[in-house]
Amino acid sequence: MGDDRVLRPERLRKAHLADPADVSHTMSRYAAPDDLADLLQWYWVPVWSVPAGQRSEQRVLQYPCALIVITQEYARFYGVVTGMSSTELQGDGWAVGSLLQPAAGSLVAGRTMSELTDAHVELADLLGERGATLAATVRSAMDADGPAGWAEPEVHARATGAVSTFLREHLPVDDEGRLVNELVARVERDDQLVRVSQLAEAAACSERSLQRLLRRRLGLTPKWLIQRRRLQDLSLRLREREEGETLASLAAELGYADEAHLVRDFRTVTGWTPARFGERFGPPA
Repeated sequence: MGDDRVLRPERLRKAHLADPADVSHTMSRYAAPDDLADLLQWYWVPVWSVPAGQRSEQRVLQYPCALIVITQEYARFYGVVTGMSSTELQGDGWAVGSLLQPAAGSLVAGRTMSELTDAHVELADLLGERGATLAATVRSAMDADGPAGWAEPEVHARATGAVSTFLREHLPVDDEGRLVNELVARVERDDQLVRVSQLAEAAACSERSLQRLLRRRLGLTPKWLIQRRRLQDLSLRLREREEGETLASLAAELGYADEAHLVRDFRTVTGWTPARFGERFGPPA
């Protein structure tokens, strides 16, 4: 298996539906320390400065992983958003985000992830004093002079280092967790995997057992994993569409029965038709 922690540009672009005209923020990303490879994929640290009276909406087709996000105003643990997540940026600010590995969510939260699907909880409520201390430590590390100071790599290193120290308390990852990491990576890596039965075969278990495992550890279904990879792939292809490429050809390439199914799935999750999305988020004509 390859190193799925590598921050491949196309992998990042699949999830973050960035508006090419939005210059309100900078985004820094950092790979997980080697010893946290089973718990963490990467850190992201956006720093923004949105003019008064304006807002910047950040849209994400989330990976099947829990998140820890700490800002000046809140510190939260997020389960997976099954649709499209949206965050509104206003004024000046920063966030320190942690994209956990699939295995890590239930280990950190101490509960079945199905309880947190499409939901979030404050770290202090979830983890008590440990959560409150983590938030305070990260905020202290990010205590710099406005957007220019918040964007400094050494500031990020202090803040992400605090999260790394916290996450090390949850090592080692259990065997079941490592299996879940491997299964999610397999779905993402293999675009020929289009049926739940294929994933169950890879897991050496029945489809029913696979359903229970992923519901418990991710709060998701195997079918959702496959659909999310398709939609992420489609969103990237629509934004970087080659001349002459049709929705029918994309549907066939991504394993859809036909163009109508592709359009229906994409519109249900994002709220846009593929054509409208490509016009909005693709490169200028």
